Amino acid sequence: MNRLRALLIWAILATILAVPLLAAAASPLLQWRQPVYIAAGFAGITSMALLLLQPLLAGGYLPGAEGLKGRRLHRWTGSLLVLAIILHVGGLWITSPPDVIDALLFRSPTPFSVWGVLAMWAVFAAALLAAVRRRLPIPPRLWRRLHTLLAMMIVIGSAAHALLIEGTMETLSKAALCALAVAATVKVIFDLKIWARRSRGES
Repeated sequence: MNRLRALLIWAILATILAVPLLAAAASPLLQWRQPVYIAAGFAGITSMALLLLQPLLAGGYLPGAEGLKGRRLHRWTGSLLVLAIILHVGGLWITSPPDVIDALLFRSPTPFSVWGVLAMWAVFAAALLAAVRRRLPIPPRLWRRLHTLLAMMIVIGSAAHALLIEGTMETLSKAALCALAVAATVKVIFDLKIWARRSRGES
């Protein structure tokens, strides 16, 4: 029974992650796009999918990925997220450097660019914070709060970025993916009591 439940959970998750990708692949807008631009777009969609996986792994909600294994997968998924964002921005740079420069300098007239750039820098900051965790002279609870704050910025900024873009992503599946990523992030923050007051004797 437990095995059947685990298979069902993973099947539902795989479907949730696959539907936005498949819907985007069927978009008629792809017919007029360069291959590099298409690859960059799908790297962005993959980033949103990874943002749903991240809190699920951190909270140990997925069967077979609880505890230490889940946290290890969380770190690997974080690395994949960084790579996907680099591919996303790099592909857009190849197709239109002026647009990327305007976005990075916050000169772009499109609001989605601002949200995307803010989320990108938050991802890089979270990855750097995770990489140097053992070298930082700060208490573990403070580190977790900083990491969580960046995670909140990432998921909110990325969701706003995706929702404001009218592109290859299908509207309903995009909205559902963004909503689930935000909801999963909020749930893990509450479940892990990240912002709870420190008890006596706790570091």
